[in-house]
Amino acid sequence: MSDSPYIKHVTAQTFQQEVVDASRQVPVLVDFWADWCAPCKQLMPILEKLAREYNGAFLLAKVNCDEEQALAGQIGVRSLPTVILIKDGQVVDQFMGAVPESEVRKLLERHVQTDQAGPQEQARELMAQGDFQAALPLLKAAYNADPSDEDLALDLVRALFNTGNLEDADQLLAALPDSVRHDDRVKAMNAQRGFAERVQQLPPEAELRQRAEAGDDPEALFGLAMYQAARGEYQPAMDLLLDLFRRYRAWNDGQARTTLLEMFDLLGPDDPLARGYRQKLFQLLY
Repeated sequence: MSDSPYIKHVTAQTFQQEVVDASRQVPVLVDFWADWCAPCKQLMPILEKLAREYNGAFLLAKVNCDEEQALAGQIGVRSLPTVILIKDGQVVDQFMGAVPESEVRKLLERHVQTDQAGPQEQARELMAQGDFQAALPLLKAAYNADPSDEDLALDLVRALFNTGNLEDADQLLAALPDSVRHDDRVKAMNAQRGFAERVQQLPPEAELRQRAEAGDDPEALFGLAMYQAARGEYQPAMDLLLDLFRRYRAWNDGQARTTLLEMFDLLGPDDPLARGYRQKLFQLLY
C-alpha cells in the first residue's frame, strides 16, 4: 500500500466516507482491481504515479475485488480493471482495461482542476508551441526524478530529437522496451530523422531566412523547408517546397518535387494534409 495520503485502500465499510463523501470536495478515481489480474498490475503504477503528481487534486481509491466482491457487484463491475471517476457523489467518467497513461491523463484533464501544471504538462505545452529548447530542461528534470515513466521518456526523446541531440535521443530510446517503440510518437520521430540529419549539414536557420528574404535563393528556401520538416511543421514546409518548385522547377534535378513526395509518403495516403498538397503539386505539374 502506498504511503501517499492521496492513495487509499477502500472497503465496503469505508466506501461511502472515503469515496462518495470525499468526492464532494475533490474528484475520486476508483480503481477496481484483483491480484490475479495482469492488466490491473500494469495500470496501477500509472494511477499511483498520477495521484502523486497531481498532489491532492484528485484522490485514488483502490478496491480489491477479491476481498470486496459484493461492493464490486453493487457498482456493476463486470471486468478488471475497471476505473470510475466520481465527482460530487456521481460517476462522471470511466474506462476499462489497461489504457495508456496518455488516456488516463485525458480523462483527468476533463474533470480535475489543478492550480499549476506539472513539469511534463508545461513541457508539452511548450512543445506544442514549437519551443523544444525550453521544454528540454523541464523534461530532463522530470525524467531524472522518475526514469521508470515510459511516457515521460518518450516526451524527452522527442525534445532531444527536435533540438538536434540525436545521439542522446537514440540512447534513451534504445533503453526503452521494444513495445514502446511502436508508439506513434516514435514512428513520427523516425520519419523525421532524415530531415533532421539534413539540417545538421545546413547553415543556421536565421542565415537561410535572411538569404531567402534578400532575393532569389532556391538553396535557402529548400534549407528552410528542411528545418520546418525536422520540427514536424509539415504544412509550412510543403508550402515552401511548392513555392520552390513553382519558381525553380528544375533546381537540383527537381529536388523540391522529390522531397514533397517523401513527405506525402511520410504522412500516409489517408492524411488530409498530404492529399491536399498532392493535388496542389498535380496542378503545378499539369
